[in-house]
Amino acid sequence: MSGSQPKALSQSTVRKSRRLPVIWAIPLVAVLIGVWLAWDTLSKEGPTIVISFQDAEGLQVGQSQLKYKEIALGTVKSFDFTKDRRGVLVTVATTAQAEQFLTAGTQFWVVKPRLFAGNISGASTLLSGSYIGMLPGDPSAKPERNFVGREDPPVLDSDVPGTTFFLKSDQLGSVNLGSPVFYRGLSVGEVLGWDIGKMAENVTIHAFVRSPYDSYVHDQTRFWNASGLSVKLGGGGVEVQVESLRALLLGGIAFETASNAESSPVSASEHVFPLFASQEAARNASYSRKIPLLAYFSASVRGLAPGSDVVMHGLTVGHVTDVRLAFDVANDTVQAPVHFEVEPERVLGVGHQAFKNTAEGVQMLVSKGMRASLQSGNLLTGEMLISLEVVPDAPNVKVTEEDGSFLIPVTETAGLAGLQASAGELLRNVNAIPFASIGQSVATITKNFSSLSSGPQLQQTLNAVAATMTAAESAIKKLDTEMGPTLKQLPGLATELQSSLKQMDVLMRSVSTGYGDNTQFHRDLDRLMAQLNDAVRSFQALADLLTRHPEALVRGRTDTGGQ
Repeated sequence: MSGSQPKALSQSTVRKSRRLPVIWAIPLVAVLIGVWLAWDTLSKEGPTIVISFQDAEGLQVGQSQLKYKEIALGTVKSFDFTKDRRGVLVTVATTAQAEQFLTAGTQFWVVKPRLFAGNISGASTLLSGSYIGMLPGDPSAKPERNFVGREDPPVLDSDVPGTTFFLKSDQLGSVNLGSPVFYRGLSVGEVLGWDIGKMAENVTIHAFVRSPYDSYVHDQTRFWNASGLSVKLGGGGVEVQVESLRALLLGGIAFETASNAESSPVSASEHVFPLFASQEAARNASYSRKIPLLAYFSASVRGLAPGSDVVMHGLTVGHVTDVRLAFDVANDTVQAPVHFEVEPERVLGVGHQAFKNTAEGVQMLVSKGMRASLQSGNLLTGEMLISLEVVPDAPNVKVTEEDGSFLIPVTETAGLAGLQASAGELLRNVNAIPFASIGQSVATITKNFSSLSSGPQLQQTLNAVAATMTAAESAIKKLDTEMGPTLKQLPGLATELQSSLKQMDVLMRSVSTGYGDNTQFHRDLDRLMAQLNDAVRSFQALADLLTRHPEALVRGRTDTGGQ
């Protein structure tokens, strides 16, 4: 150990470090996090939009959201008033996801509890509060940042497959926004809205039919107003027709397609159809051929109006189109010209008739006695109709045209005219009865009867009758008193009479037993009567012989040879 030399200590050198201190990393990381948060926040923000509403009911700044398919796409930022101070401007800060939907045509509305189109919507907002709903428009449209909000939610979502058709009508009737569209009793669509035609001449209803039911709509399809309740009083009684309870409350539209038109192409979107007032009117429209006719009536046409039926053999063949009054200069009278149309396609077999034109066909029917008459369609409502009937031995009349219609002769021998004539004749007969003379005679008879009833003769007669009744009552009492003992002996006499009858019955049975048909006495009597009969015949023969031969008493019978 002592011999070992200690090692020399190495000399250390100090070098200066060029790294930053670790403490400087903390603020750097904070800056980076702040930048990232700022970038993340800015990247998620979308454009700010402004929506105008009539009011901001239910909306709150910083709480109410903008939603699409229950996904929040923004928050209400502030409120302001429009320049005319009639509305509210709602500023909404949207998210980046909402930017793709903010194009022209996008619709906004406030979602809150309400009853709309027959459905209760927005019930969930009772707890969560109101929010702004959105229905995106066309994605290819130009971007938009200012919108006009709807007061009611849209009836239909844009992503529901189907087709919209236009229905033209003279009036809207009971059809409402969201009214159902029916096909064979099924709800297959809704009414999206309507437009007023030029100069308010008609209404164009936008009817949406969902897929696949839109494939049943063809160009020959008939639409009609199925709203409310249809009540018809006819010969078969009261007929009530209603499409459904929903149509009764909200109104509705129904359609059908004839079987012969189902093979035709499907109608394109926004095809225009007429909207008929009823199902009957829609079915009548399927008859394309119509013959205009005209008839002049001198009788009252009260109860006859456009739309009244024209019947033949009790079945509808047409309808009245116009009723008015006209002065007949030739006859110096006022008549009622009635224009009506007959649909020959309603009569089977008419197409097989070969006529050169319609005028020839009408002339043929008139020459066979076809006439027009007024008849009562319903006695309760006073409804009138025109009846086309064949009158036997009717004179042939040449058919002429007037105002583009064929003039048909009329008859007043039947129907309402006949009833009116009979009623007039009855009234004339009733008026001919001398009611005044009959009344005077009745008054005289009544006066005489009153004098007689109050005169002394009637009083004497009544006194005599009263005395007679008193005497009769006294006689009956006396008879009852005197006949009492006799009546009391009647039961004993009846008993003795019954005993005598029994003894007589025994005697008759005894006689019958001793001298009846099967007794010995009766048989002996029969033999005795036979012997007496033989003796009588012998005496008769002897008398005849002595009459012819009196000498026989002396000589005896000569036929035997003895004397």
